[in-house]
Amino acid sequence: MIVIDGQETGLSVNNFANLEELLVKVMAEDALDNRMVTDVIVNKESFSEIYPHQAEDIPAQEIESVEIKTMAVPEMAVNITRELYKVVQLMAHGGRSVAELFRQADDAEALELYQDLLDVTRDFLGMIGVLRDEFGLKESQELNDSLEEITSLFTEMIEVSENEDWILLADLLEYEFLACVEKWKAVVAKLREDIRHKAKAA
Repeated sequence: MIVIDGQETGLSVNNFANLEELLVKVMAEDALDNRMVTDVIVNKESFSEIYPHQAEDIPAQEIESVEIKTMAVPEMAVNITRELYKVVQLMAHGGRSVAELFRQADDAEALELYQDLLDVTRDFLGMIGVLRDEFGLKESQELNDSLEEITSLFTEMIEVSENEDWILLADLLEYEFLACVEKWKAVVAKLREDIRHKAKAA
C-alpha cells in the first residue's frame, strides 16, 4: 500500500524492486508538482537516508506500507522564512558574544565561535539566495541592498580576520554587523509576505 498525504495511490509495492525505485516513480507523479516531501514512513516507521541511495538497499519484499507526506513549496518556503528569523537572532547573539570575547582577549574561544558565526551567516545567505531565485524576487530593492551590504561586510570581516586584527574585528561585529543583522529582521518578514503573495498569484 502506497499512500500520499492520506490518499491511496493505487500503486502496488510489488511493482518495484526496492524503496528507491518506488520513491523515484512516486516523485515523478504530476500530483507532486510544486510539492516537497517532508516525511517518508515505511512500515509505520519514519525513514530517512543515513547514506546516499540507502533506499536502494531496502527490497520491496520487506515493505508492507509506504506513507509519504508532502507540503506545497510556497508553504515550505514560508516555514523556512520563520526559521530564518530565528537564524537572524542567532547571528545577532553570536556577533555580540564574539566581539565581547575578542575584547576580553579570549582569542581562542572567540575564534571558535567566530567560525561558527561565519558558517551560519554563509548558510543564511545561501538560503536567502535560493528563496529569492525560486520565487522571482530579484527585483526587490530592499532585499538586494541588504544582501549587498551583508556580503560586502562579510568579505571585510574575513580580510580583517586574516590580518589577525581582533580589535578591529570586534568593532566591525559590534558596530556594523549587528546593525546590519538587525535590518534583516524586517527583510525576512517582507520576504515571507512576498512569497505568500507570489504563491497566491500563482
